[in-house]
Amino acid sequence: MPGAAQSWYHEKESAWLYRAVAAAEPDPSRRALFLKLAAAAEEQAACWRRVDPAIPDRFSPALRARVVSRLLRRIQPRHLRPVLAAMKLRGLSVYTGPRAPASHDTPTSASEVGGRHSSLGGNNLRAAVFGASDGLVSNAALVMGVAAAGVSSDALLVTGTAGLLAGALSMAAGEYVSVRSQREFYEYQIALEREELAAYPEEEAEELALIYNARGLEMDEARRISKTMLANPDHALEVLAREELGLNPDDLGSPIRAAWSSFGAFAVGAAIPLVPFFTGLTGNQAIYGAAAVTVCALFGIGVLLSLFTGHSALRGGLRLMLIGSGAGVAAWAVGKLLGATLST
Repeated sequence: MPGAAQSWYHEKESAWLYRAVAAAEPDPSRRALFLKLAAAAEEQAACWRRVDPAIPDRFSPALRARVVSRLLRRIQPRHLRPVLAAMKLRGLSVYTGPRAPASHDTPTSASEVGGRHSSLGGNNLRAAVFGASDGLVSNAALVMGVAAAGVSSDALLVTGTAGLLAGALSMAAGEYVSVRSQREFYEYQIALEREELAAYPEEEAEELALIYNARGLEMDEARRISKTMLANPDHALEVLAREELGLNPDDLGSPIRAAWSSFGAFAVGAAIPLVPFFTGLTGNQAIYGAAAVTVCALFGIGVLLSLFTGHSALRGGLRLMLIGSGAGVAAWAVGKLLGATLST
């Protein structure tokens, strides 16, 4: 499809989806925002048709858009935000937090934009704690299950080490693919925004004003602020990425760093049940020691997790200890059953 025709089709599909979002949106101000964005997309489609009069005046949404439209009939737009972002819709930053009242402090400079969207540094620590918890529970359950089958201490050490490496590598690979895919998606969205900003800056400023208006600002003031925000080319793209797409260019992340972090967190947790085996303990002493250090570590990680949930530290520690212990007991029972079956 030629460039002008492709751009025309994109705008027509966007307008069609904006109307579908508006029909599913229960909030009147947000509904009005998406209807205005639909009208703006129709106007931009008309501009592309004037560029190439040969574009047929017939539009039929793609299968993907039809599926999204059907989903919107059953699920509120705020819960489909990642799907809508993948369809390159604008105005989704209104779903990144609670709706702002009329007194909401709309940013008046580029340096103020994105404060609501930036991720907290504590998220990295939270992810590390959860990764360690996963490694601890999974490898402890593996060691307990194999131990119940009656294998030797050396075999348990080999099994636990293999479980550590397999789990950590799997977590790292999954995290790399996840962050890489997210980064490519963000980069594509930002590149598309850059092209549209260069092609029709006035329309982009109007879309930004509509978003501020949906947050409670008077339209005239919203237009004034949006034009001020986009006047500086160095900050215009960042402003649009944050406010229209709900993306933070500073949070794209490194896939390699994320993979190593995931690998390290899981490996640390998975190494804990193996500590008694590395200290020279054998037989039941090593197994009991592994169970003891695992239970203590589970309680400690549960206490750390309570820092992110706001619940009681004692409650958090006991809860994770009981969950992890339950997994270990279940693995032990299965290992005992398999060991008895295989020995007959």
